[in-house]
Amino acid sequence: MTKPPGKLLPLVAALLCGAVLAQAAQPSDSPVTASSPAVRTVAAGPLSGSPIAAKPTHQRGPRRQGQSPHTKPAADDWNLTKHGKVLYLTFDDGPHAGWTPQVLQILRRHHAQATFFVLGAEAAKRPDLVEQTRAAGHHIGNHTWDHPMLTHIPAAKMRQEIFSGVKSKCFRPPFRDTNAAVEAAAKANHQRQVLWDVDTNDWKKPGAASIEHAILAGAYPGAIVLMHDGGGNRAQTIAALERALTKLQRQGYKFRALPC
Repeated sequence: MTKPPGKLLPLVAALLCGAVLAQAAQPSDSPVTASSPAVRTVAAGPLSGSPIAAKPTHQRGPRRQGQSPHTKPAADDWNLTKHGKVLYLTFDDGPHAGWTPQVLQILRRHHAQATFFVLGAEAAKRPDLVEQTRAAGHHIGNHTWDHPMLTHIPAAKMRQEIFSGVKSKCFRPPFRDTNAAVEAAAKANHQRQVLWDVDTNDWKKPGAASIEHAILAGAYPGAIVLMHDGGGNRAQTIAALERALTKLQRQGYKFRALPC
């Protein structure tokens, strides 16, 4: 028996609503596209190239046992006698375009390191030779800008000569002409004043044999030997250096650079 139209319509509407709700409860078979905002979820992490991408963290390697994060590097070792039969050869007044390369060649042949106290004015002319010296394992010291007698000039000029020299941890006053003010100026420039123990007097050009004898006679473990690779003709120094190093090596000596 057919129901009246007034009661049929609400029943049909109820049935249709139930069917819609049931369909919504079923999982969808259509995939989410990469362009969908649903891909950028917190769980998935920020996308590379995104403005909110996290910066990489740099993890430090494992700390050595007993190492403190505030440990300072060891101070330069000026205990020159603790290395046994070691001499410290030093050369002043360079770099010179002719003599310095010859000194470097002899040192290389004897596997020797040395320290070169250079003049700022000469180093400025030949920066490539200074770098060549460093690259060979030798050290560079400050010998002022222009080689004056520092105690004979005004204090301001004295400081200027020291401060305008090459950058180094070491300073050597020309002519060994120094006093408390000179040493204090070097210290203010963060440089240690370094003199010498053995003076070969090679600047006087006394002959290669005399220079060689001075090196050999003055040698003892930890001694600092003064020679020159600039400031004049150094042919005698070159000849004496070759012979002296050969004999000293037979005696068991080695040659290191100062901690400059």
